[in-house]
Amino acid sequence: MSKSLFRAALVLLFWPALALATPNLSLQDLNGKTHNVNEYIGQGRWVVTVIWAHDCPICNAEIHQMLFFNDAHRDRDAIVLGISIDGAAKIQQARDFVEQHRLDFLNLITEPDGIALRALGAGPLYGTPTYYVFEPEGELVAQQIGPVTQERLEEFITRYNRKIEARRAAKEEAAYRAATGAGDAGPRTANSQSGSAARPANR
Repeated sequence: MSKSLFRAALVLLFWPALALATPNLSLQDLNGKTHNVNEYIGQGRWVVTVIWAHDCPICNAEIHQMLFFNDAHRDRDAIVLGISIDGAAKIQQARDFVEQHRLDFLNLITEPDGIALRALGAGPLYGTPTYYVFEPEGELVAQQIGPVTQERLEEFITRYNRKIEARRAAKEEAAYRAATGAGDAGPRTANSQSGSAARPANR
């Protein structure tokens, strides 16, 4: 990767990715056990997938942010899934990386060309670290090349959840209007559901 591309990548913000089906990708963990990423992605929680390499300076400097994020959310609404691109030839270095940084989330491994990672739905891999963010139903909604903090991830998820909630409320309102013939009568109130008009309180 050229230095100019690398520096540009660091300032990219989260941007919407193409909506695809939940990815189907089987990789081994660092102990040789095979996992399919769809065992984790699309299972009702956010999944932040971080692609790393043992000799990546930013990965070494920033991976603790994913450890903090995972510790804060794994029992509630999100987990981290790590994927090393060190490949079979450097699996021991990958193990040393995990041990050095005391990573307690699952880490899988693939080859350095990153071709297998295209199954995640985000196209070619341009460098490490790269982050893929999957919402609870398994849709890839964002990606970033370069460092990401726990705070930034939490802000993104909060913002995305608010948008989803607003869309859900709008759909419910539209369905209500269609069912009752409310048309453009304005937002419904608690009293409007029983057919009575809302009256001001007595003074």
